[in-house]
Amino acid sequence: MVDVVPSVAEATLDKRACPECGGDLQWNAAKQALVCPYCGTTAPWQPGDPAPGAIAELDLAQALAKADEGGRGYGEARRQVQCESCRAISVFEASRVADRCAFCGSPAIVPYEALKDAITPQSLLPFRIAETQVRESIRTWYGTRWFAPNRLKRAALTDTLRGLYLPYWTFDAHVHAEWTAEAGHYYYTTEAYTQNGQTRTRQVRHVRWVPAAGELDHFFDDVLIAGTQGAHAPLLARVEPFPTTTDLVPYAAEYVRGWTVERYQVDLRRAADLNLAQMEQDVRGLCAAQVPGDTHRNLSVHSTYRGRTFKHVLMPVWLVSYTYGRRAFQVLVNGYTGAIAGERPYSWIKIALAVAAAALVVLGYLWLDRR
Repeated sequence: MVDVVPSVAEATLDKRACPECGGDLQWNAAKQALVCPYCGTTAPWQPGDPAPGAIAELDLAQALAKADEGGRGYGEARRQVQCESCRAISVFEASRVADRCAFCGSPAIVPYEALKDAITPQSLLPFRIAETQVRESIRTWYGTRWFAPNRLKRAALTDTLRGLYLPYWTFDAHVHAEWTAEAGHYYYTTEAYTQNGQTRTRQVRHVRWVPAAGELDHFFDDVLIAGTQGAHAPLLARVEPFPTTTDLVPYAAEYVRGWTVERYQVDLRRAADLNLAQMEQDVRGLCAAQVPGDTHRNLSVHSTYRGRTFKHVLMPVWLVSYTYGRRAFQVLVNGYTGAIAGERPYSWIKIALAVAAAALVVLGYLWLDRR
C-alpha cells in the first residue's frame, strides 16, 4: 500500500549563508535568484535551463508496486507541529517558533511526531510573481467586491499573505478505446392539426436509430491531480492551469528556500485512481463525439491504457486565509501566472439596499409610464 504522508512541511533545508552578512538566503520571485532578506545581497547561484531529460516521467505501475522505495524528504526535518483545526503538519528548524497554521491561521498547534517523510518532488514551477505585485492584485480584487462588508475592503487582509508550494501529481497515458452505440438521425414529417377551427400543418421531428461502432487513440499529457487538501479545491481550479508541459524545472533546494512546502495529503495511489476516473470520463466524451448522426444512446466504451507515468511536482501559490464572523475564507493567486480567485463574505445590508434601490427604479419607471 502506498504510504499516507503528513500534510504540510516548511522547507527545512541546510542553510545557505549570505556571503556578506551570513543570513539565510531565500528564493526571490522578483529577481529570480537567491537573495538575502537582511542585507539584500544577491547570491551568484542562478537557475539554469533544465538539461534534456532531467525531468523524468516515472513508471506508475512500478512505483505503486514499490511504494516504500525511492527518494524522500525535502531536507532534514527538525521540529514538527500539527494544526488541531485543519490537521495540517508543518516542519521547522529547531530555532524557529511556529505560532499559526499557514492554511487556516489557527493558533491551535501542538507538537507532532511524524511516521515517515514525503516522497521528494522531481520538479517544480518556481515563484515568478513577486509579493508586491500579489498584494496589489489582492487589494484590487477586494476593491471590486461590491457586496463585501466595508470593514473587509478597508483591511484588504494582505498582511496574512503567504507563499506556498502546493503538491501536485501529473499523469501521462496512452489510451486505445473501442465503442459501440446507437446513433440517432433526425428526420421530419408534416403533420396536420386543427387550431381555432382552422387546419394547419407543422413539422414533427423523429429519430431513426442505427447501430454504430468505432475506436480512437489518445494521449493524455501532464494531467494534473492536486495533492493538497489545505487549499480550497474550487479556488485551485480557477487559478489553474500551471504550465507543466513547458516551464517545469528540475527540483532544487534553492527554489524552496524561505518558502512553505505542503506535503501531499492525496497519496500516489489515490491520485492515480482519481486520474483514471478523470480519463475514463474524458475518453467517454471523446467517443461520444465520434458517434455519427444527431444524437446517441446506449454508448458503451472499453478502454485500454498503457505507458502510464507520473511526476510529483510543486506548484507556487500565494495564499490569504482569514476568518470573518464564524466562517473561514481563502484567496489564492497563481504564483507563476498571477491568476487570482477568492472567497469573501457578503454584506446583507448592502444587498438589501441594492434590492430596494432597484425596486424604487422599477416603481419610478412604471409611475412615469402610466403618466
